Amino acid sequence: MEREERTRPGTPAPPDPPRPRLTWQRLTVLPLALVVALLATLLWFRHTRLDPDAEDALARLRVSRVLWQHIELTALATLLVAAVTLPLGVLLTRGVLRRFTPAASTLAELGRTAPVLALPALPALRPGTDRTTVLTGLVVCAALPVLSSTVAGLVAQGPAFREAARDLGMSPLSRLTRVELPLAVPLILAGARTALVLNAGTATLAVLGGRRGLGALITTGATHRCVPALLLGSVLTAAVALLADWLASVAEALLRPRAATGI
Repeated sequence: MEREERTRPGTPAPPDPPRPRLTWQRLTVLPLALVVALLATLLWFRHTRLDPDAEDALARLRVSRVLWQHIELTALATLLVAAVTLPLGVLLTRGVLRRFTPAASTLAELGRTAPVLALPALPALRPGTDRTTVLTGLVVCAALPVLSSTVAGLVAQGPAFREAARDLGMSPLSRLTRVELPLAVPLILAGARTALVLNAGTATLAVLGGRRGLGALITTGATHRCVPALLLGSVLTAAVALLADWLASVAEALLRPRAATGI
């Protein structure tokens, strides 16, 4: 009633304040559900009798160590993806390389539909596989979503924004950092979120290249026919992927308003 009385006839009502992007449900429901699921799985695993061979193999692996190795491999691969694809996406929309933008976008989209999950397994075909080779497979596997999103975000703005920034006297670098990249942040974050979740899942295949991680826990359970170890490795892998997606969604919600006001 008070709002209607204050608004004069013929004057549009002021818009409602925007709803916050982050709610307490979004911040707490998924982490709490993951904690409950992990505690239930760990309690069940600890109270399950294992074969002596499987118990010895799991004792050598140490669940906490392979979990940390999996998280470290996922984070490092995602950082490398961002370090490689973001500059490449910017270069493909600049100067003489701009003519290759349509071809690069098409290749990236085709690559996203290809069986990329097999790429991290390729290092297993060669002897003496090291960590760099495994990381290369993960980076190639997850680079296409970020590259495609970066190019799409920079191309979708149209020439009007660049011309307006040029009329204001901005240098090319200033136009890129203050206009184009902030406007492209939502699409770039969406691609980075996809790459992070993809790395969290495909990092299990690093065990085929001689690297440990949660994939070692899964293969140990399959080799010794130990269902508890197989289930524990699968649950931990799913939990890492879901947690990575949750963290990326929170970062996306926090960074989008900054990108909108950074112009």
